[in-house]
Amino acid sequence: MTRDEAYELMCQHTPSDSLRRHMLNVEAAMRHYARLWEEDEEQYAIAGLLHDFDYELHPEEHPFWGVKYLQENTDVSDEIIQAILGHASYSGVKRETKLAKTLFAVDELTGLVQAAALIRPDKDIKMLELSSVKKRFKNKAFAAGVNRDEVQEGAQDLGVDMDTHMANVLKAMQEM
Repeated sequence: MTRDEAYELMCQHTPSDSLRRHMLNVEAAMRHYARLWEEDEEQYAIAGLLHDFDYELHPEEHPFWGVKYLQENTDVSDEIIQAILGHASYSGVKRETKLAKTLFAVDELTGLVQAAALIRPDKDIKMLELSSVKKRFKNKAFAAGVNRDEVQEGAQDLGVDMDTHMANVLKAMQEM
């Protein structure tokens, strides 16, 4: 599967702009880490684009419905399938690869960064500073749906300290 095919599939199954934006943000963060670690950037991008493509239409079956669809209708690699399953803690699938650990680590954090940008008067992520992201992260009432424990667990599993992880994700989203 190519990135363009993954994007088209994501759009076909995701009606809302906000969830599409989330997956594009995750794609950007995944690409950033892939370049940082000299991993397969396209594979990381596809995992980011497809990790939640089934969520809106099949929330009760996510990510299992999406994984089944991908297995039956695409040539997505087993490594991407395992990463998608692993990003949902409740799936019971362990995150054993760098790809899977990265997807888990960036997923929730991109939501917090996006929310921090949206409360700015100009809503411009390019003007968002790391200090603001860190401040918002500490405020559990802000973007309350973001699981901060999972963000910290993800950074730890990657072997990246929280400040660096936040800076990486912010930079990736700003460059997008």
